[in-house]
Amino acid sequence: MQTFDLGAEGLRALNSSLHALKGQTNMTAWEVINPKGAHAIAAGVDAPVDITVRGSTGYYCAGMNKQATIRIKGSAGPGVAENMMSGTVIIDGNASQYAGATGRGGLLVVKGNASSRCGVSMKGIDIVVHGSIGHMSAFMAQSGNLVVLGDAGDALGDSLYEARLFVRGSVKSLGADCIEKEMRPEHLALLADLLKRGEAEHLAKPEEFKRYGSARKLYNFNIDNASAY
Repeated sequence: MQTFDLGAEGLRALNSSLHALKGQTNMTAWEVINPKGAHAIAAGVDAPVDITVRGSTGYYCAGMNKQATIRIKGSAGPGVAENMMSGTVIIDGNASQYAGATGRGGLLVVKGNASSRCGVSMKGIDIVVHGSIGHMSAFMAQSGNLVVLGDAGDALGDSLYEARLFVRGSVKSLGADCIEKEMRPEHLALLADLLKRGEAEHLAKPEEFKRYGSARKLYNFNIDNASAY
C-alpha cells in the first residue's frame, strides 16, 4: 500500500506519481489521506490500480479515468468521473452536479444522492445511484445505462439518444423526447447485472424499476435515407 498525504505533499506530486504508472505495475494499491476537498484528485489515471481517497473531494476527481478502481470515502464535488473511459469509481457519500458527464465507459457508483445533470451527455458509461438524482439528468445522453434506486428530478432524459434509464422511484417530469418504455426480459437481466456490479443487489430488485428512453422524434438522421446525406 502506497500512502500519500495530500496535505503534506500536494496534488501535483500525487497526480504525477499516478500518471507515471503506465501499463503493468506492482504499485497497485494507493491510499490518499487528507484530501480536504482538493480538486482533480487522481484525474487522468491510466493503470490497473486501486486508489482509496479517505475523505471528500472537490471538482473532477477521477476525471478521464482509465483502468483504475477509485474509491472515495466521502462525498465528491462537481464533475466526478467526468469523461471516464474505463475502470470503476465508487463514492460512499453524495455526488455534486454532472457526475459522470460525457463518460465513455466504466462504472460509476454513487451510494448517496447525485445532484443535477447526473450523466449529462453520457456516451457509454454505466452509472448506479443508490439514492436520488437532480434535474436535467441524462440530458443528451447518447449511450450507456443510468440506474437510480431513488427518485429523479425534472426533465429526466431531455433530448436523449439511445441511453437506457432505469428509475425505481418517482420521476418529477420527463424531458423532451423521453418516454417510459417496456421492461423486457433482456432489460431485467441487464439491470440485475448492473445492480450487482453497483453493490446494490441487496437494496432493490429489477422488477421494481421502470425503463425510460428516447421516443426518437428529435432525430435528424434516418438510416433508411443514409444514401441521401
